[in-house]
Amino acid sequence: MASQDWFDKDFYKVLGVSKDVSEAELKKTYRKLARKYHPDSNPGDAAAEAKFKEISEANSVLSDPEQRKEYDQIRAMGSGARFTAPGSGGQGGFDDVFGGMFGAQDAGGQRYTFQQGGQGGFDDVFGGLFGNGRFGSASGGFRGYGGPTRGNDVTAHTTIDFVTATKGETISLQAADGKPFKVKIPAGVADGQKIKLRGKGQPSPDGGEPGDIVLTVTVRKHPVFERDGLNLRVTVPVTFAEAALGATIEVPTLGGDPVKLRVAPGTPSGRVLRVKGRGVQTAKGTGDLLAVVQIAVPSHLSAEAKEALEAFAEKLPDENPREDILAKARG
Repeated sequence: MASQDWFDKDFYKVLGVSKDVSEAELKKTYRKLARKYHPDSNPGDAAAEAKFKEISEANSVLSDPEQRKEYDQIRAMGSGARFTAPGSGGQGGFDDVFGGMFGAQDAGGQRYTFQQGGQGGFDDVFGGLFGNGRFGSASGGFRGYGGPTRGNDVTAHTTIDFVTATKGETISLQAADGKPFKVKIPAGVADGQKIKLRGKGQPSPDGGEPGDIVLTVTVRKHPVFERDGLNLRVTVPVTFAEAALGATIEVPTLGGDPVKLRVAPGTPSGRVLRVKGRGVQTAKGTGDLLAVVQIAVPSHLSAEAKEALEAFAEKLPDENPREDILAKARG
């Protein structure tokens, strides 16, 4: 999906990788950054959300061999260049870029002629630089000698529920022309992720292949569960007595029956209990269910309960649970 923005955006720098990075290392780096900046891991953090979108865009281009090759070729022309309409008077236009590269005009303003045949001619330059004789395969822009242009890509957005994003589903959408089309949502799709529907974009104006639809997915939040990579995270309240004495509790699962977990005596608030294999199931792996213990403190006590609790407190060891962090804070 060629774009003028490619002149200004250094996708390698965004991901912190070298220009000769391998596909495997690129995938590994992207996954690490995606986990770090994903909105689910940074709720309410606008900067993290913007960074997540930036690295997602960079990965969508560099992970596609065809787009990466085209991106490298365009970036090689020089950062900041622009194709402007003839006569616009703006700097960095078509004449500026190609004049600077090929010396198309001498000091006296005399314009040279590019030859169509022979070594180093017009055809060689454009065929070698852009490949297959056309610039911007997804933009339907310049047409060279290599064949018909490709149709324009179309951007689209859809919002799906949490369960659909987690388990995957085929949904129906409506194109701009009113025609319905189906989209297979893969299991484990993340909020903000892009799905490319090849050949579903605008038709070519001269008999070439059609463009693509690039669908951006927004996932609604779930009232109970959160995504943590392939894991599902749920906060489970327990009473003080259950946490202190130990108990067997029920924990909800996504779309299934609750499971029973053992809370060990003396379990503190914040401890994570893991249920293997009850997270997000994808072709690449299956996550776990992470139950985070949260001790529920009663907001109202009867006089009898308050008296019993005070008697209990008197029998506890004379310890200050904050002593350790106070000492560390003092240095």
